[in-house]
Amino acid sequence: MLNQVLQEIRSTQSALNLGDLSHKLGVERSALDGMIQFWVRKGRLIDDDAAETQAGVVCSIGSCGASCMGAFNCAFIAKMTRTYSISPDDIE
Repeated sequence: MLNQVLQEIRSTQSALNLGDLSHKLGVERSALDGMIQFWVRKGRLIDDDAAETQAGVVCSIGSCGASCMGAFNCAFIAKMTRTYSISPDDIE
């Protein structure tokens, strides 16, 4: 099943919705997410959002004053869908 997930991601020409892919493969969405994370750890997929997530979003100093809850809880920063891509080392 892990290889099937990777093959589906490889063969797509556009963005994949996690819900659609889980339905197509007949697996629970949470299980599919775990399989994708497996391939990220193995270096076969790249978490496109990892660099941004690790670095965080730098808020303008003083923009929220003392009430700033940080970039991850900010109401002014849009939460985007997580994206993944095939590692350049894995392209056939």
